Amino acid sequence: MEKTIEESKQGESLVLENKAQNSKKLFIESYGCAMNFSDSEVVASILSENNYNTTTILEEADLVLINTCSIRDKAEQTIRKRLEKYNAVKRDLNPKMKVGVLGCMAERLKTQFLEEEKIVDLVVGPDAYKDLPNLLQEVESGNDAINVILSKDETYGDISPVRLNTNGISAFVSITRGCDNMCTFCVVPFTRGRERSREPESIMAEIQKLWNTGYKEITLLGQNVDSYLWYGGGLKKDFGNASEFAQATAVDFAQLLENVAVTFPKMRIRFSTSNPQDMHEPVLHIIARYHNICKHIHLPVQSGSDRILKAMNRLHTREEYFNLINRIRAIIPNCTITQDMIAGFPTETEQDHQDTMSLMSHVKYSFGYMYSYSERPGTMAGRKLDDDVPEPTKARRLQEIVDLQREHSAFRTQEFLGQTVEVLIEKESKRSADEWAGKNSQSIMVVFPKENYKAGEFVNVTITDCTSGTLKGVAVGYSEMN
Repeated sequence: MEKTIEESKQGESLVLENKAQNSKKLFIESYGCAMNFSDSEVVASILSENNYNTTTILEEADLVLINTCSIRDKAEQTIRKRLEKYNAVKRDLNPKMKVGVLGCMAERLKTQFLEEEKIVDLVVGPDAYKDLPNLLQEVESGNDAINVILSKDETYGDISPVRLNTNGISAFVSITRGCDNMCTFCVVPFTRGRERSREPESIMAEIQKLWNTGYKEITLLGQNVDSYLWYGGGLKKDFGNASEFAQATAVDFAQLLENVAVTFPKMRIRFSTSNPQDMHEPVLHIIARYHNICKHIHLPVQSGSDRILKAMNRLHTREEYFNLINRIRAIIPNCTITQDMIAGFPTETEQDHQDTMSLMSHVKYSFGYMYSYSERPGTMAGRKLDDDVPEPTKARRLQEIVDLQREHSAFRTQEFLGQTVEVLIEKESKRSADEWAGKNSQSIMVVFPKENYKAGEFVNVTITDCTSGTLKGVAVGYSEMN
């Protein structure tokens, strides 16, 4: 529960869709949000057309790429430690190995990486992955290579991703890139650029390919999926200047979500991440209307204090957030709601912290990602606000938030006792080879005896026990989604 998104990684990825004619080996490791993992699949696809197959063995790689996160200083320190590891392997075992840094940290630090990290041969920002073949030619010629130019229209909609670290059941499908919200603590607008949406036809084509190859669940992905708006291409801010025809034929997130649900009625659909100011009621009605759209909304709030929310430039108030929660509960009664929360934002007082605790007590989230504030260079908060909350105070407040969330998570899982829920079997349980594990529609992990069921099947499970993070039960038959 308290493990943050950016602390997860993909290193020992499965080797899939390799081509016999390719002679070079790519080892790619991803850190950060789901978008980074999705981007790594795009990178693997681009390089598979340029003589590279993926490998799980670092020591044998011709090219090592690390897809990076800049959301917190801790994430960046993790990346630097991995670069030290690569340096040791390159020095001692594989001197011909080339090493590149991708993603948000590459975009933020740019040439600094080439200057600081002697083993780094190339630096590539999130919008420049199609330039990788050219950059690698520069590297082979003995030159350092860098491309961190942000794009106004790149969505990689024409790239068919190579699925990495996959169970063959669930996959990410990117629908937007960038963010326009400019929260004062966040580097995303500076590392991923302005918000733009992907062509609906390319999204549907990617999902169709996944369905044809046996996938049962997709997550529509973006920094802010609720802002999805396709009217022919370009930045969302230009929509008002679009032609009347373009505006009349525009596709928003509610329409896209419904199109996917109707076209793929046996495919389970998730989406992430939402922003409170952009979560519009039509989306809620679409979620409620279609069984195959999961009843879970990740709705970051960051603070329960109006004063801190204003300092964060969150563009919603505590009351507006409560009103949205009330609408979700009314329209989708069985919906789980999850959170992101920051403890110790600059100028946060004890009263501000208590406002956060009271907001949590009002909502009682199912689970969440909780952080102490980490100043990010270049953000408005980093430039304008002193990081004035002492680290021990941040740590204490964060622990209080985590402890309260544990209570609420236990409360929410207990609500499922005696209920029968639909579960998509994803994998074997970590605790027992005799049990399956998979999530229900509300994104809670469910564990139950295997019997004769198989991975990738939808099963109805009656819940008999629970912990604060897991439901336990007994399968009572297949669901209507099979």
